[in-house]
Amino acid sequence: MIKSLLFDYGGTLDVPARHWAKVLWEAYQAYDIPITEQQFREAYVFAERHLATHPVIEPLDNFNILLHKKVELETEELVRLGHWRVKETKRASLSESIAAYCNDKAIAGLDSTRDILETLSKHYRLIIVSNFYGNLRTVMADYNLLSYFEHIVESAVVGVRKPSPEIWQLGVEASGYSASECCAIGDSYSKDITPATSLGCSTIWLKGETWKPEEQTENVATHTISQLQELLPILT
Repeated sequence: MIKSLLFDYGGTLDVPARHWAKVLWEAYQAYDIPITEQQFREAYVFAERHLATHPVIEPLDNFNILLHKKVELETEELVRLGHWRVKETKRASLSESIAAYCNDKAIAGLDSTRDILETLSKHYRLIIVSNFYGNLRTVMADYNLLSYFEHIVESAVVGVRKPSPEIWQLGVEASGYSASECCAIGDSYSKDITPATSLGCSTIWLKGETWKPEEQTENVATHTISQLQELLPILT
């Protein structure tokens, strides 16, 4: 019997079933930034690696500030690589617009997610297990999400990242239940479903737009859904 739900955050709760690179690329296209998707991906990877190794994101940064810092790194890298020739003032202005566009997407996604969490929190102990930058508690507080979750297991805080099963084990331990009594829910098969399954958790794969194509391997998810609303008939 499932007693606790272990949720991924980014791409699962804020923009359900969409990798954040997809949302950012959509924003670049919306503002007609003259680059290819491959050029964007290069800048995206650079920014992610930089954020993972440098203290750019501060614990009290909300998501809008995080996005602005991330997009600044991306656009500066695009200019440095020669992929985008643009005046500095225009680059800075468009970076701010792209960040705001993405923040609006997160707000819209969470408006529907919040109702789902409200229902599920009445039946289960909810835990977050996320690769994040050390400011997830601030982000969730800003979006009025903290009241639904009993614990947050965040990679930058605990020192271990997905796809390691260790971070999911920390989520299981935070729940106070055994792995067999926990269900892991996430949008990445390789980072969420496979490691959680290896621990003995039930799993629900939120299949959508991913960074790379993902399909089920020998570790078959207990359930596969395409939108977060499908959780309710499975879990309630």
